[in-house]
Amino acid sequence: QREFTQKKAFTSWINSILAKHTPPSVISDLYTDIQQGHLLLDLLEVLSGQHLPREKGFNTFQCRSNIENALTFLKSRSLKLINIHVADIIEGKPSIVLGLIWTIIFHFHIEELARTLACTYSQPSLDCSSAVDSSLKASRSAKRSAKIKERWKMSATKALLLWAKEQCSLHGSINVSDFKSSWRSGLAFLAIIQTLRPGLVDLEKAKARSNKENLKEAFRIAELELNIPRLLEPEDVDIMNPDEKSIMTYVAQFLQYSKNLPESEEGMQEKVREAMSWLAAQEEKLKKLLVDTENETYYQKCKEMMSFMETFNQEKNAFLPVLSSKRSEAELSEDQKQLREEWDKVISQINEWKAKLDQMLPSPLGSIEAWLQEVEHLQAEDLPDLQDPFKAMFLFREKIEIFKGLMDCFDSHLDTLQSFKNEDENNVPLVLPEKLEEMKRRFSNIRFTNSSTLLEYHYGLCSAIANEVTLKLNIWDMKYGSKESVESLLENW
Repeated sequence: QREFTQKKAFTSWINSILAKHTPPSVISDLYTDIQQGHLLLDLLEVLSGQHLPREKGFNTFQCRSNIENALTFLKSRSLKLINIHVADIIEGKPSIVLGLIWTIIFHFHIEELARTLACTYSQPSLDCSSAVDSSLKASRSAKRSAKIKERWKMSATKALLLWAKEQCSLHGSINVSDFKSSWRSGLAFLAIIQTLRPGLVDLEKAKARSNKENLKEAFRIAELELNIPRLLEPEDVDIMNPDEKSIMTYVAQFLQYSKNLPESEEGMQEKVREAMSWLAAQEEKLKKLLVDTENETYYQKCKEMMSFMETFNQEKNAFLPVLSSKRSEAELSEDQKQLREEWDKVISQINEWKAKLDQMLPSPLGSIEAWLQEVEHLQAEDLPDLQDPFKAMFLFREKIEIFKGLMDCFDSHLDTLQSFKNEDENNVPLVLPEKLEEMKRRFSNIRFTNSSTLLEYHYGLCSAIANEVTLKLNIWDMKYGSKESVESLLENW
């Protein structure tokens, strides 16, 4: 399944690039069409803007020569081509071909885009400007920069993820913590579209639809309205463990779209002033609402909050282009920096208000809400990247125990929620029906993702154990000289 999804996504991505070549070319079957080397060189020429040497014919020698030229060019850019050999590409070996294409996508597409975000998100960075090819310089510093490049590779992934999180954070509780199950519901794709082009989607309606319907809608709008090639189908994403590389490739296209949006300086400053004025009004409105509803019932407080949020989200659409500015912190004007601070302040106040309301939920809903938040927080956490495998083993074991303990309560909490009688002795509703539906949806999300979360923890644990064993084997490889010293070492371990 993963190989099939990657082949389809990578082929669509390649064809979107090859359409810019002169003359345009197209790939029908990735594994066979790449064997001649011509299309591979076409792809690299468009991505690099350079003219690459090639043999014009199609015999075995010429095809081999073209592939060698492509691999030599990639190596000149200090790319690691581990276990990627000319013979394997000529044979069209799926794992090798997909590995090569992913290396190209990551370097020319994802890394290049993520470099522009490096300053914004304070990731370890080589340089915030575009990389300039220099074979001589690359060969001299290849060994010295290998570790930095490995750190940057991780940073490019994190920078893209942080960008996606930022786009989704403008639309409430749409959490993005990875390039896998976070995208399964389709809401994250729709939220990014709404940020980039306000008014194209209705996120409230989307929350009541199925995953497949949302994914279908997101891919359709992205293709028709944003001109973003359709790399994926709903069935590729709405599965237990969707392919990370295919989703990253697709999401990077939205970042590319955001970079290409025109930005008039004068118009932008006017929008910033309007947004500042609007945020100040929202802050005052929120303060007044808190005072006015202080002595109201929980139900009435929630009703007022929902009314406020509906208006807030509608009016916010007009200011999304300035609230989600693609510039780094260094490029922002003082007004734009102040706007970001004001936005964060208002969102913080709204979240504070929501948290207080959650604490006021009638029993037993309060404890169920606390349980939901704890599980969601655990699922949203990034997996720890500890250098010490011994510490990592303990940490992952602890996480597994905590998560299992929480999931032991899943069925009982869900039963309690479903049997909750939503009225007091006077038949007055205790909680907004929308709140109960939201809690049920969150249970469904947890049910869908709990297996993959536990699997990731076990994978982390196994990796830590493997690393610890490797360290010990490396030490055992040394000669200790005496039987006693070896026995002592073994006893300690």
